[in-house]
Amino acid sequence: MPLSWNEIKTRAAAFVHEYRDETREHAEAKTFWDAFFNVFGVSRRKVASFEEAVKKASGRQGFIDLFWPGVLIAEHKSRGRDLDAAYGQALDYFPGLDDAALPRYVVVSDFERLRLNDLDTGDAVEFALLDLLDHIERFGFIAGYEKRSYDEQDPVNVRAAAKMGDLHDRLKDAGYTGHDLEVVLVRLLFCLFADDTGIFTPRGLFEDYLLTRTAEDGSDLGGKLTVLFEVLNTPPEDRQRTLDEQLAAFPYVNGALFAERLRTAHFNADLRTQLLDACALDWGAISPAIFGAMFQSAMDAEARRELGAHYTSEQNILKLIGPLFMDGLRADFERARARNSRPELDRFHRRLADLRLLDPACGCGNFLVIAYRELRRLEIEVIRELYRRDLERGQRVTNIADVLRVNVDQCFGIEIEEFPAQIAQVALWLMDHQMNTEVSTALGEYFTRLPLRRAAHIRHGNALTFDWAACFGDDQPPTFDYILGNPPFVGKKEQTTAQKQDLRAVMHGVRGAGVLDFVTGWYIRSAQYMQAHPETATAFVSTNSISQGEQVGILWNELFTTYGASIHFAHRTFQWSNEAPGKAAVHCVIVGFALVEAPGRRRLFEYNDVRDEPHEVKVANINPYLVDAPNVVVLKRSKPVSADAPPMSYGSMPIDSGNLILSPEEADEILQKHPEAAPFIRPYFGGNEFLNSDARYCLWLVDIPPAVLRALPPILERVEANRVYRLSSGRAATNKLAATPTLFGEIRQPDTRFLLVPKVSSENRDYMPVGYFEAENIASGSALIIPDADGYHVGVLSSTMHMAWMRYVAGRMKSDYQYSARIVYNNFPWPEATAKQRTQVEAAAEAVLDARAPHLDAGATLADLYDPLAMPPALTKAHNTLDRAVDRAYRPQPFTSEANRVAFLFERYEALTNALFAEQPKRTKKRRR
Repeated sequence: MPLSWNEIKTRAAAFVHEYRDETREHAEAKTFWDAFFNVFGVSRRKVASFEEAVKKASGRQGFIDLFWPGVLIAEHKSRGRDLDAAYGQALDYFPGLDDAALPRYVVVSDFERLRLNDLDTGDAVEFALLDLLDHIERFGFIAGYEKRSYDEQDPVNVRAAAKMGDLHDRLKDAGYTGHDLEVVLVRLLFCLFADDTGIFTPRGLFEDYLLTRTAEDGSDLGGKLTVLFEVLNTPPEDRQRTLDEQLAAFPYVNGALFAERLRTAHFNADLRTQLLDACALDWGAISPAIFGAMFQSAMDAEARRELGAHYTSEQNILKLIGPLFMDGLRADFERARARNSRPELDRFHRRLADLRLLDPACGCGNFLVIAYRELRRLEIEVIRELYRRDLERGQRVTNIADVLRVNVDQCFGIEIEEFPAQIAQVALWLMDHQMNTEVSTALGEYFTRLPLRRAAHIRHGNALTFDWAACFGDDQPPTFDYILGNPPFVGKKEQTTAQKQDLRAVMHGVRGAGVLDFVTGWYIRSAQYMQAHPETATAFVSTNSISQGEQVGILWNELFTTYGASIHFAHRTFQWSNEAPGKAAVHCVIVGFALVEAPGRRRLFEYNDVRDEPHEVKVANINPYLVDAPNVVVLKRSKPVSADAPPMSYGSMPIDSGNLILSPEEADEILQKHPEAAPFIRPYFGGNEFLNSDARYCLWLVDIPPAVLRALPPILERVEANRVYRLSSGRAATNKLAATPTLFGEIRQPDTRFLLVPKVSSENRDYMPVGYFEAENIASGSALIIPDADGYHVGVLSSTMHMAWMRYVAGRMKSDYQYSARIVYNNFPWPEATAKQRTQVEAAAEAVLDARAPHLDAGATLADLYDPLAMPPALTKAHNTLDRAVDRAYRPQPFTSEANRVAFLFERYEALTNALFAEQPKRTKKRRR
């Protein structure tokens, strides 16, 4: 067991007194370092050697003054010698060391001064020996008190996960598979971590056991591991008195982790080497918050090439747990501390211990691990405040176990896969130990929780079918204070049959639920739980699809009307902040909600760019589109809500398997042989052709005389192929279309000039381009058309005002906007413009079209012109003028931000829909007459 910090400091004071006048390198350097290690209660002889031979960078033989493989190199000089030269000499040994032996720390000394370099962090400190007590905690790694910062992208996480993945593959290939393999790997993970963090003492106990007690051919390793697991599961008083001394040195850990008897895993020399290679890594440096997800990925050889690509980063987890509960807890603690009230602090401490957290899609436990860490750190601050006077007088907190109240059994999780559920439980134990190390440092006494008498409650099962409280099996099911997590990102098209069935059962009776993403099932299940426990609050990280497009009206209408939900805080769209290779490029939101009204103003986190850090805005309300506006939802509407909007429809759909569509080359080939076919070959435009000037054509045979068609063999062949395709379809509606193979399956082509709106437009554009087409141009199903549009409609649809509306209510195709008539256009609140205002908007719209024309004539595309970096200044100026004209049509006061615009539009939308609803009974009565 490591010494307490108080004992270490007492020994350090004696050490300084003994060596403060020493000067002779060769005479006393070795005794200096033996005594220095003894300060931390560690026998130098057990971990480090003197005069270790190694080849230097020059190729010449050198001797390291003191070498602790994988941890420390020390170079010692006589008093007054150059420490820079000593440090350079230490680095000169590195090329001759194996990777596993490369140390993290370099310390150099001349008796009078010491300099410590942490090569992982780049930190360096130099101080006089007389000031050792002020810096003693920097050397805590010698005793096992390593203070670490856990970088999400630290390569040790990837290397460690890959090592375990390789071991997994080799055992699996050898025939050791299934549940037993997964449990063995989780146990080995714990042992590797325990070996480097002070759970097993002395450090390296597990590695030493493997090296000295198992045969080099690995033949007895599986059996020796089985024996070790039994020892770790047995209290010292119950162990056999003839137990091997080295095994007896291992502590009793916990029956929950090592109790189950497993098949013996048979190793060979290669497998033994693989496990020893894993021991060589610094497992104390791994982050339990993200390593679990990497560990799980490592078990899949295919997924291992993108190792670390799909975990939820710590940064994103903190974005959620802060506003959900940690910010409020910290504020309450600061108030209690300011009042200097011990009873109040004690009540707050008990409140921390009473909290219950549930992650109903916990995976490897990332959210619970980080949340637990933050609660433990806050508890440390509470304890230091409660015992501040004692600590200031140098008195010890005598029984830390009695003082600590927060424990891992406050964490609950549900996970559909067994292996990550096991990892989650172990990851929480690992984090618990890291927090116990922080407690030891803060209170000056070594503390560890062994045996592990309490465990997190992680259940293996389907959260969409489980009772979230009863599944934990207690006579009195727990009441959760907070529900949190990152449920699966699975769109409607990607859902398996089983997932669709699960979601259908949760959404029973919800109209239109078939279009919802899988994550929405967790929103509804949380609301169902909160109906019985209204004080519970929930927050999830989700794809931003739940706050855009068609899904909003379905999901949030249900949450508002059936359950009475209220959004308390939200992060608007941000980009997944994981920089690992192969990262998933996902746009996310965070939504925190409850069934009780939020006290005071609500917290909305906005992003100037999805890759930036957020800024917080206090708002009166947060609606489902995550803006400060009324709680309205935009449902599908068959007609425009505004009287000024002419009808919009999709273009025509061929339903032809490509038989009626022609490339420019195919069109030219037909026309060269049959120039008389020209009237029936028309330009064919969808959104892509419109934006990128890509040429395509179609066969438009609406009025073709039969005799003319029969005289055009290449066209007749395509018509016949279309008929055969439609007859062979599995859809009855397509079969019927075989009777008219010359025609598009759905025809909506106007016979007058029309306005074309692309169905999909890049998220990078500040404006959505629209344009006029004459009737001979055929609009495809990837475009939307407005036959009766005039310049006023062009102007409003081309404005920033309309773009702001689209950004918030449109669906997405990947990250691009997916425009729709029934959601975006028909619900858009047009301005109540005067005749003069309409004329001003029309003139400004014409100026925009005029600014585009010369560039289009010169070969530029609309995609070129509306690229924010390439947009011509004249076009930018024309759009700015148009924006001012459209804004004035809405109101005389200027709009200060996009959020300001959208809030205004939602208020106007609410007024328009309320007016329509109020008129509905009158229209009904007229029909009855």
